[in-house]
Amino acid sequence: MWTPTTREHYRRRTPRYQTDLTDAEWHVIEPLLPPAKKMGRPRAWPLREIVNAIFYVLRGGIAWRLLPSDFPPWSTVYRWFAAWRDAGLFETINHALLMADRERAGRQASPSAAIVDSQSVKTTEAGGPRGYDAGKKINGRKRHALVDTDGRALLIEPHAANVQDRDGGGPLLASSRALFPFVERVFADAAYDHERVTEATTILVEIVRKLPDQVGFAVLPRRWVVERFFAWISRNRRLAKDFEATIASARAFLYAASVMLLVRRIARAA
Repeated sequence: MWTPTTREHYRRRTPRYQTDLTDAEWHVIEPLLPPAKKMGRPRAWPLREIVNAIFYVLRGGIAWRLLPSDFPPWSTVYRWFAAWRDAGLFETINHALLMADRERAGRQASPSAAIVDSQSVKTTEAGGPRGYDAGKKINGRKRHALVDTDGRALLIEPHAANVQDRDGGGPLLASSRALFPFVERVFADAAYDHERVTEATTILVEIVRKLPDQVGFAVLPRRWVVERFFAWISRNRRLAKDFEATIASARAFLYAASVMLLVRRIARAA
């Protein structure tokens, strides 16, 4: 709930746009960005402005060509975004910031428990892979997210919405073993109660079921954490729908949203 105290705590004072990195936030993310090459033409634009522009597109939900003129040219910003997307840089930064924020909070760098769930969103005429989620009655894509018990994103994987949770959950847990080998238990809803998930890895999958007399929405133990994560990233208008023509771009923006959350959290605590 927003109160005068919380509004003051989360207020962002920047000289230009609310999405611009503050000095403290830039200090957090700068070491994780690729250094300038020793040979070749010097960079025409500072990376801080490139990151500011990407966050502006993400939060404002605008097309690349609609970037304000005080940012670098949209083609330059998109070129950097595409290069970082293809290199998996947003995932790498998210992983580093995740561990840093967990240690800041007094936790072990790598989690031992996690929560998995999915979110279905509509797509647009941009095209790309999509499908129909009969349960949610949505024609679009599904975002599978694995988060720690505080709601930090461990893994996020978008795919066509017609992929059922039991089919998408197993590969997600399997891919988590390389980056998060100490996860021993995962909490999930009844859609994941299938051998394709429970036997995909050695991780114990604990099903958190609805209350026997539950009617409509209710806050359930553990499961609410991942729902809150989806609410956090959905503040970014670029993620209100899936506007991306490729799964790779959709994944990159999801991780960029997580990076934005972690950068601000770490900077505020510094």
